[in-house]
Amino acid sequence: MKKIFLALMAGVVLASCDLNFFPSDELNSDALLQDEAGAEYIMDGCYSLLKDEVEFLGYSSGNTFTRHFFQMSEFPADNCNLSSHTTDPLYEATALKMTDNLKNVGTLWMVGYKVIYMTNTIIETLVEGESADSDHLLGEAYFVRGWMHLNLATLYARPYSHGRENLGIPLHISTNNAVVTRASVGDVYDQIVKDLTKASELMGASRGNKGYPSKETALGVLSRVYLYMENWQECVNTVNAMLGGANAAAKLDADLANLFINAKTSSEVLFCLAHETIGDDMGQSSIGSMYLHSDEEAIGWGEIYPSNPLLYLYERYPMDLRYTAFIHPQYPGLNTYTIYFPDPETENDDSGRLHLTANGTFDADENFVFTYDGATYKAEKRLVNGEYYEYHVNYKGEDCLARVHKTMKNRNTSPIYYMSKFSYQDGKSMISSPIVCRWAEVILNRAEAYAQLGQDAKALEDVNVIRKRAGIPADGMFSAGAMHGYKSVLDVVLDERRLELAFEGFRFYDLLRHGFERTKAIHDAMPQQDSYWQPRFPLTEETVFMPIPQTALDNNPSLVQNPGY
Repeated sequence: MKKIFLALMAGVVLASCDLNFFPSDELNSDALLQDEAGAEYIMDGCYSLLKDEVEFLGYSSGNTFTRHFFQMSEFPADNCNLSSHTTDPLYEATALKMTDNLKNVGTLWMVGYKVIYMTNTIIETLVEGESADSDHLLGEAYFVRGWMHLNLATLYARPYSHGRENLGIPLHISTNNAVVTRASVGDVYDQIVKDLTKASELMGASRGNKGYPSKETALGVLSRVYLYMENWQECVNTVNAMLGGANAAAKLDADLANLFINAKTSSEVLFCLAHETIGDDMGQSSIGSMYLHSDEEAIGWGEIYPSNPLLYLYERYPMDLRYTAFIHPQYPGLNTYTIYFPDPETENDDSGRLHLTANGTFDADENFVFTYDGATYKAEKRLVNGEYYEYHVNYKGEDCLARVHKTMKNRNTSPIYYMSKFSYQDGKSMISSPIVCRWAEVILNRAEAYAQLGQDAKALEDVNVIRKRAGIPADGMFSAGAMHGYKSVLDVVLDERRLELAFEGFRFYDLLRHGFERTKAIHDAMPQQDSYWQPRFPLTEETVFMPIPQTALDNNPSLVQNPGY
């Protein structure tokens, strides 16, 4: 069966980049799928392709689907700060300088449709009902096909909330070589729902560790899809069915600090791309390398840091484990304190970068006194909502929100905060198993749906489950009488999603699906040009979406490019 697997792999790799035209000498799927073992090899090949394992391609190209997906789905938003210009494609993602020939734009499309093609070979060949094991593999194929179409739709098309009639992506639900045009967003999402629903009916428990999907995995991702479709009640129903009356808190891993290190075995994880120490160490091409540099192993870029607004949000409750466990300020060993604040003439408090810094001391009232550019200033320590403190400094006639922190190491004027969500599996700094779906997300999906349905108490109850696991004290929980300065329950839920799912590939789409104006405000607040950044692309309702890769357009003239490119 190993030969069958390798033959299929060779055929897939030789397929065109967009898979709208398949090779004429394509191997017959009936010959490849002689039994369940053949289907299992093919499914394992899908997961290998997503990880870009060395043993699959024979070399490490760095074209990992997950690496580029995280770049394009997280970096353009307001969670991340890029410390300098870089030649890595992550720069273009952060600056929203996307073009149709970028490496990450093309890789995501190419790998996505290759994986879809591989799942189609299984769906077209296996006969439902022959055995439980066969049905489970068939369910895996439906799940991966639906999940991959969802990934591509969130990157290359408008959100469902912007209108069903908008151009979506090509739907590939067959291995034939017919020319496929772009389906509508509505049709794409309808097909995703069909695939995930079918997957949930066919699958049972995972056939191994959390590196393989299960019935729960399909339902978990389906709850995400219903949320994106604004089908609030179906989202709630799906999560309730998954829980089966169980307490939501019981589904969370109590050991939050080690959740990502132990993703392959964590009770909270529904599905991850399981990397192994041998063969999967992508080194500088790993997700972890974007956020972390290891002096011990002399590896990692360490160029992406948490943004100013995200740090403000975490520091309202400094004991938050999502902050203390995963975000690591780097200190030079000096026992001094520094204030970080924006220049109101060039950027506002929502900026992703920290520009102005000055050392100072605390007065008797714990205000921070410092000298900057020959003048002395006092940053006032203010109690907010009776719960947490902020520093504010009057600079150039503006009340500027500031951060006072022990003096940190800097990279190109940016304080260095390494992030370790995607590191230290098996004690290796650049190994992790990226999580596709976990219970915390599922619970927050339901919380948002509850908020949209006006069931505020239930929404806040779900939020509190997440906050309690993060170590937030009782006085930091939410209720109708304790909104902590928030104007709506929906705003509470969205900020909790931001805190809990930071850096996991949700933030940009979460902003976009709630309206273009939210996304544009964030883009416009970030530096448009300085000594380390090239000018950013103007953000319009068109260019906020990724372009269709030029290779795909060349291979299939019937494809229509996204407006603005």
